[in-house]
Amino acid sequence: MGPPQTNWKETVIPVGRGAEGFDVSPDEKEIWVANAQDGTISIIDMASKKVVQTLDANARGANRLKFTPDGRLVLVSTLGGPDLAIFDAASRKEAKRVRIGRGAAGILMQPDGLRAYVACTPDDYVAVIDLKSLEMTGKLLAGRQPDGLAWVRK
Repeated sequence: MGPPQTNWKETVIPVGRGAEGFDVSPDEKEIWVANAQDGTISIIDMASKKVVQTLDANARGANRLKFTPDGRLVLVSTLGGPDLAIFDAASRKEAKRVRIGRGAAGILMQPDGLRAYVACTPDDYVAVIDLKSLEMTGKLLAGRQPDGLAWVRK
């Protein structure tokens, strides 16, 4: 392990109230931020480091936000609602809402882009989302209150 990095460059960009989940688009041109208290999504242009659009996402309690590997869709989970909100990244419009449980937290994308996994914290399972049909196709029992998700390589 080398010496600690000392040349960090930090830029503070004001977004909506209660910014929680965020993700960088796969092309690294935008950052999308879920604002839990406002129920909005702030879209930041990486080059200008400015908010270029705020979407009224109807996502109060938004907890996590994640791009699909191809950058086509953005998934937003909410701790206080039954639906997973799915947005079309190009049009910046809601594509669909999928009822997955009583609330959700962590989102993990399958690397090949076929499925997403969403931790349904109050329901003690992980919802399996087919990213072609945009439907919940299964549940993985996860024990008490799942949240963060990660891939493990052998």
